[in-house]
Amino acid sequence: MSSPVVFQPAVLEGVLERITYANEENGYTVARVDTGRGGGDLLTVVGSLLGAQPGESLRMEGRWASHPQYGKQFTVENYTTVLPATIQGIRRYLGSGLIKGIGPRIAERIVEHFGIDTLDIIEQQPKKLIEVPGLGPKRTKLIGAAWEEQKAIKEVMIFLQGVGVSTSIAVRIYKKYEDASISVVKNQPYRLAADVWGIGFLTADKIAQAVGIPHDSPERVKAGLQYALSQSTDQGHCFLPEEQLISDGVKLLQVDTGLVIECLAELAGDAEGVVRESVPAPDGGEPVTAVYLVPFHRAEISLAAQLRRLLGAAEDRMPGFQDVVWDKALAWLAERTGAALAPEQEAAVRLALTEKVAVLTGGPGCGKSFTVRSIVELARAKKAKVVLAAPTGRAAKRLAELTGAEASTVHRLLELKPGGDAAYDRDRPLDADLVVVDEASMLDLLLANKLVKAVAPGAHLLLVGDVDQLPSVGAGEVLRDLLADDGPVPNVRLTRIFRQAQQSGVVTNAHRINSGVQPITSGLSDFFLFVEEETEDAGKLTVDVAARRIPARFGLDPRRDVQVLAPMHRGPAGAGTLNGLLQQAITPARPDVPEKRLGGRVFRVGDKVTQIRNNYEKGKNGVFNGTVGVVTSLQLDDQRLTVLTDEDEEVPYDFDELDELAHAYAVTIHRSQGSEYPAVVIPVTTGAWMMLQRNLLYTAVTRAKKLVVLVGSRKAIGQAVRTVSAGRRFTALDHRLTG
Repeated sequence: MSSPVVFQPAVLEGVLERITYANEENGYTVARVDTGRGGGDLLTVVGSLLGAQPGESLRMEGRWASHPQYGKQFTVENYTTVLPATIQGIRRYLGSGLIKGIGPRIAERIVEHFGIDTLDIIEQQPKKLIEVPGLGPKRTKLIGAAWEEQKAIKEVMIFLQGVGVSTSIAVRIYKKYEDASISVVKNQPYRLAADVWGIGFLTADKIAQAVGIPHDSPERVKAGLQYALSQSTDQGHCFLPEEQLISDGVKLLQVDTGLVIECLAELAGDAEGVVRESVPAPDGGEPVTAVYLVPFHRAEISLAAQLRRLLGAAEDRMPGFQDVVWDKALAWLAERTGAALAPEQEAAVRLALTEKVAVLTGGPGCGKSFTVRSIVELARAKKAKVVLAAPTGRAAKRLAELTGAEASTVHRLLELKPGGDAAYDRDRPLDADLVVVDEASMLDLLLANKLVKAVAPGAHLLLVGDVDQLPSVGAGEVLRDLLADDGPVPNVRLTRIFRQAQQSGVVTNAHRINSGVQPITSGLSDFFLFVEEETEDAGKLTVDVAARRIPARFGLDPRRDVQVLAPMHRGPAGAGTLNGLLQQAITPARPDVPEKRLGGRVFRVGDKVTQIRNNYEKGKNGVFNGTVGVVTSLQLDDQRLTVLTDEDEEVPYDFDELDELAHAYAVTIHRSQGSEYPAVVIPVTTGAWMMLQRNLLYTAVTRAKKLVVLVGSRKAIGQAVRTVSAGRRFTALDHRLTG
């Protein structure tokens, strides 16, 4: 491939007309610039234009180059912003969306009023903006503050530009540290990894290198070890064995083993560092030295202690069930619900109402829901206060429909506050005699600890879930640890599939997959396979099935009722690619639909989106990883869009927060836990070979209420059905419970 011919250093001044491509990660940008030479000709400039906005006048230093394919273009090495000097330039600059609160219409009014002095007025006498017709004191104040913030962010961005940090991250650094931003970046770059969402150790390390921190600095090694542990919690582990952490650290940091061991010892002596403790090996061999990040160690010890406290509580908030005549109670219940309980369901009902902590598990069609409804009916008949919760909005809605009582997400139940502390805890427990939590396989260690702390002594806690599904996205395997053979927590596993459920292809195939048997893919009215060997073709067919074929055949809404569940995010049949294609099919660009471009993504009114991090500052009680919603409005002037979540809450997002949102027409199977959809479409291709495991496919199939369509190859489905998930996660909760 021929490369561009490069010329001598040069300076170019012009107005940035539009950005045709921007890579959010490294700031590489392709843009068109108006140099004011007339004739409407625009020049192409390429390079790092981090933070530059359309409408700004730029002074760019760089080199001319002649590209064999694209012709003459200017490669930018660095740039400064020059405030525009003409009325037309000022109007375009202000109307570009650069200053929150000023869109094209308001820019027009301001420039009409102040003319060439406009920018000086905003800079030096922003209060005078109130003279402009239609600008009230509130908006005037907002514009003044936004202008100041923009100037400060610009300064930070230009400094960070030399260190290769993307625009969105530069904005976040500024929001976190404000005037101290440059000082923190220069002197304590590793703080960024802990303090700023979206900056991991690798980005902080790149910045540290650029500001001259040595490769073998103890500060770097300690930050790297904490990063390795934090990465392992993202993969579900609560700790790492010390030997594994040391070898991961050496590989990551490329330094001597001795230095890593030394720094690990220092970290273990630091209250905010790590904790080392000997725990039994997961496979029953010699004990291992476990290294924990402090919050996970505290949570594991606390959760085990709280569960033992509940199990051993002397008082009982539902004493009426200790001497109940069960035959009578169950006969009354059968009359009320119109169906008798099977023996194992009866055992579960008794357990939940007589034991302080109990677990109910089982697959689809085994009557978990009916059992939960029966437990709630009996508890209410004895005037018990029942509180119902689930980890996701959708699961909470389903629980409410099932029991006819109010249910909320665990986060809302505990009223989590900014910073993640709960309003309800051991000192202020929930006023409940029975707490029922559905979809408990999703409870990670940190959330389970917060929840169990808030259960009052003497109250009963019932955890309901399917232990064969994927474990929680967060660290831990709480449900599985509570079901350990010699553990103290009583449990019932429902195994009998009810007759009406046996007629469902979805239920039948879920159990076949879970037993390691191939699903039946022909002759069923609710379970289909479209064979497509090539991964890319399978991706395209998945989109056609979800956006066109299912709506046409079954009358389902492609946005609300159909969910594509992909084994992985990357690749031609991964959630990332499929989201782009599904958006084109379901919410295409239209002149009357406002949209906002961000890097390679576009947000439109009507888009289905999901939150991808816990943010305790948003909404009434925080918005959590996995919350799904629809974009209901998009205000370009105020640089804000609004999402209506599946908990019926309207949550505003500023444009600089949009990297917390991802499109959700397709999501990974891991992210779909706890949700239920009328129809699911699952691409199962050899392109996702490493991810294909039995509990992954089982979880995907059990998300569907009415219909499952698999798209892909029989070979890939066979691989998923045969492959049992390799290792357990590193957790010691089961050991602490028996201890």
